[in-house]
Amino acid sequence: MESKLYQTIREKFIKLIKEHGLEGEEVIVRAATLSPEQAIGNPEDKDYPIVKGVERLMQAEFRVGRGQAFTDRYGNFSGRLADIAAMDLNNNFRRAVFIASLNAVMRQLGMIDRTVHCKDEQPRECSLELVKYIEANYGQPKIAMVGFQPRMVEALAKKFELRVTDMDRENIGREKFGVSIDDPTKTGHNLDWCDIALVTGTTAVNGTIEQFGINRPVVFYGVTISGAARLAGLNRFCPLGS
Repeated sequence: MESKLYQTIREKFIKLIKEHGLEGEEVIVRAATLSPEQAIGNPEDKDYPIVKGVERLMQAEFRVGRGQAFTDRYGNFSGRLADIAAMDLNNNFRRAVFIASLNAVMRQLGMIDRTVHCKDEQPRECSLELVKYIEANYGQPKIAMVGFQPRMVEALAKKFELRVTDMDRENIGREKFGVSIDDPTKTGHNLDWCDIALVTGTTAVNGTIEQFGINRPVVFYGVTISGAARLAGLNRFCPLGS
């Protein structure tokens, strides 16, 4: 059974298509897997999940609008927009197609921006902006981070009390920038402990996003969550995407 959050996003996506007269059109949305260089350029640091090959960015194109989504199950896809909006979201590949397509359509309609990942040294700049953002909005909170983003962890660990969970087995149990990376079973414990949660937008693709409906601030980061955040009223941080 589809979760309430996905139901809400789907219903609003279908309504959006109808309102703009797109439902009956033979619109083709292509989601093509990007190489690491296409997705993130050539940053000096090589420890990003996409560079290591753990994840890939899928990019959907609708007219001139582009939308991206991180996923660990990737491939090429083409189909009518109406079919994508109605597709079963029963695995990470389908959710990635759906989310990337949603982002592309909403970008084309001018409803969202920063739907294409930043490149080269911008992820490092983004992490410094994140520290400023958290200090300005939350002071000195205890942060539960979901999803190991190396530059963010590196910057946040210098300023805040931080706990991190990640799905990548190569990271679990290791110490990164002075922070031990825990497996996802610790996420609930960390959410109870924290003042704010900093959560990768990839949770909209891997199906774990529902657990973050908690009674404290949640900030989703990245390009993946852009459309869903707008439709579901979620807080998103992504200052340097294009």
